[in-house]
Amino acid sequence: MTLPGPGIPEPPAQFFSAHPSRADSFTESVIREMTRLALKHNAINLAQGFPDFPCPPELKAAACEAINADINQYAITWGAKDLREALAARVQKFNGMSFDPEDEITVTCGSTEAMMASMLALISPGDEVVVPEPFYENYGPDAQISGATPHFVPLKDDFSLDEEKWKDAFSEKTRAVILNSPNNPTGKVFSKQELSFIADLCIEHNAVAITDEIYEHIVYDGHRHVSLGSLPGMEDRTITIGSFSKTYSVTGWRVGYTLADTALTSRIRKIHDFLTVGAPAPLQRACVAALQLPESYYKELAGEYDRKRRTLFAGLKKAGFWCELPQGAYYIFTDISSFGMTDTAFARHLIETVGVAAVPGSSFYHKGGETKLRFTFSKKDGTLTEACTRLERLG
Repeated sequence: MTLPGPGIPEPPAQFFSAHPSRADSFTESVIREMTRLALKHNAINLAQGFPDFPCPPELKAAACEAINADINQYAITWGAKDLREALAARVQKFNGMSFDPEDEITVTCGSTEAMMASMLALISPGDEVVVPEPFYENYGPDAQISGATPHFVPLKDDFSLDEEKWKDAFSEKTRAVILNSPNNPTGKVFSKQELSFIADLCIEHNAVAITDEIYEHIVYDGHRHVSLGSLPGMEDRTITIGSFSKTYSVTGWRVGYTLADTALTSRIRKIHDFLTVGAPAPLQRACVAALQLPESYYKELAGEYDRKRRTLFAGLKKAGFWCELPQGAYYIFTDISSFGMTDTAFARHLIETVGVAAVPGSSFYHKGGETKLRFTFSKKDGTLTEACTRLERLG
């Protein structure tokens, strides 16, 4: 079969209707779409969660040194040995979990691939996956691509668990639950008590927890990150996903990882091998340097984001948004009911006439979210100050 190329027409529309694809069941990323619109209209991008400030100089130096030392070929498929060993030490110290770097840690191309590899390694067609709502927009398509049926469970208005709805969501078909804490988009940090409730459900129904913990070091106001996999009974039924993107401000490096017992890791590694082969070798070496930063780095990181959080929060409140300070991560999830526009229309209005980009809330829901917008504060102080000035135009 000849594929379309220069001078070759696209297949007729009836070709696609006669050959449906799993890609037909979901849309492109709304977050990335907002970034494209922000670039088109020269708007300040508070939509996509990437910093506009530099990463620690130690990481840049280590990356350059690795490239100059010709560490430019394939690393071991499941991750360079020194990085896996450094991760094992860090996770033991911070998360209270023990993993064998030889058999239980897999380095991936970002947490996005880590989630997809985990889903494909775990799911059989017809399985159900419990997904708390609102959720990071990838989780629904991840479930569908893997052949699962997502079962969305709404959180309460204060983003706490509705225990009865959670109990009803689990069944004999439940294979996994996806949990993100600290949470994107809400900033919710699930407490140990809430995590224990979820753990009990997983144990009762023989389900696996896939936990996205990429914002683990970005928490505020005395909240503490707890890894679900550290709780009793969850050691061999949790896949913990982490990433260097958010903690070290290198979202473009695409280096993440999974932590799981040997049996789960064996499956994940096979899927990972055929998805991407491996993460960039010189950047893996630089991530070893990241894990050698002092403990003061993490305290300062949370302190910096706390200040940015309060700057954007004040600006949003002044502009007429209803919102609360998030407990963790680097987003503020706002209510726009008072503006009298749907989330998509209002997001476009902000970009085109105010010059600030945010993400429509409906991209974080299976159904609903039209009264929500998500803003990120992972930006330089000057960027946030200018964005707040522009938002005053709404008044």
